[in-house]
Amino acid sequence: MRLLVVTQYFWPENFRINELVADFRDRGHDVTVLTGWPNYPAGKVFSDFRQNPKQYASFEGARVLRVPLLPRGRGGVRLILNYLSFALSASVLGLWKLRGKGFDAVLVYEPSPITIGIPGAVMRAAKRAPMAFWVLDLWPETLKAVGVVNSERLLRWVGHLVSWIYRRCDLILAQSRSFIGNIARYAPEKARIEYFPAWADDVFRSELPVEPATEIPPAPGMFTVMFAGNIGEAQDFPAILEAAEVLRARDDIRWVIVGDGRMSDWVSAQIQQRQLTGNVLMMGRHPLERMPAFFAHADALLVSLKADPIFALTIPGKMQAYFGAGIPILAMLDGEGADIVADAEAGFVSPAGNGLALAENVTKLAALDKTIRSRMGENGRRFCAAQFDRTALMSRLEMWIDEMVIRNSSKRSGL
Repeated sequence: MRLLVVTQYFWPENFRINELVADFRDRGHDVTVLTGWPNYPAGKVFSDFRQNPKQYASFEGARVLRVPLLPRGRGGVRLILNYLSFALSASVLGLWKLRGKGFDAVLVYEPSPITIGIPGAVMRAAKRAPMAFWVLDLWPETLKAVGVVNSERLLRWVGHLVSWIYRRCDLILAQSRSFIGNIARYAPEKARIEYFPAWADDVFRSELPVEPATEIPPAPGMFTVMFAGNIGEAQDFPAILEAAEVLRARDDIRWVIVGDGRMSDWVSAQIQQRQLTGNVLMMGRHPLERMPAFFAHADALLVSLKADPIFALTIPGKMQAYFGAGIPILAMLDGEGADIVADAEAGFVSPAGNGLALAENVTKLAALDKTIRSRMGENGRRFCAAQFDRTALMSRLEMWIDEMVIRNSSKRSGL
């Protein structure tokens, strides 16, 4: 199969589309990736790429074509321009770079923004190839939930764009089962929508012991709650810091934040303002392959999303990694994500936005015997193997795309 992957984010940025491309190459498919200049999450184009872009022209045997874009930078306006610049660049320059090359299928990766669907639709029409669209973020609802857009008129316009893109999809992949109903509101009546969740990264699935990261000071006898990932509006850090404040007097509990994002500076300032410097450590961003060493310090892994109906439909991207790590989970969220943690019996759940309830769950988990906590972690690992197995998911996706290609061939031949 000749597969074109359209994604705004790609290696050396850390996204699961990297693993998907590698797996499809391992399965013998001819894969080409159309993407932009790497600049996530810092908002600046990676210096290594600027110095030698040719070393990023292939990945695991896949050809990688890159088009220029305006880096994310800081601020909402700059982010919107980043989205629009890639959509335009990929649609125009991408089409030029791909001239004369045929494809059997197009796969579009949409963690955000929805505008990635524009070049996807362009490639579908130009190459006369069916398109699969993997939805990991629901627009326009997410825009409103994080406060990026509040204008009802603009939100309606974005909704029309979503419908325009979905009408051009031959297969829509939903990252959670709860997404399916929302997608159906914007998609054609007979659209094919399938549940296709993420999987645990390989680095988190090893059960071999790992040397703890030296960046974090060892703290024998202390219970460590670790948050890893994007520090953004959706993760509701005001509620997390509220929980840390509630437990400030507990010198046997500490919070470690590994990652960065658009709210990093705000969180750092709040730690100072709330006098939490002795309780909360910010470790910054580190490569994915080093995360098991950081997780080695954790007694519990924290996942959170704001209290909003749209986030209740979401399975946070880090959930599978947390399960695969075999460490108890503290979840402060609603809906499908909360249900998964409860069903797996892999930790404790508190309602989204409820810092006090999170603090109570931290206290409760810290008081449990280590063997019980270990059992919770193993429950999560088993649940991950059963529900989010990477090989099984890739085989399922391969089958769906094959079916999509066959239907398109039959339609073009008039059969």
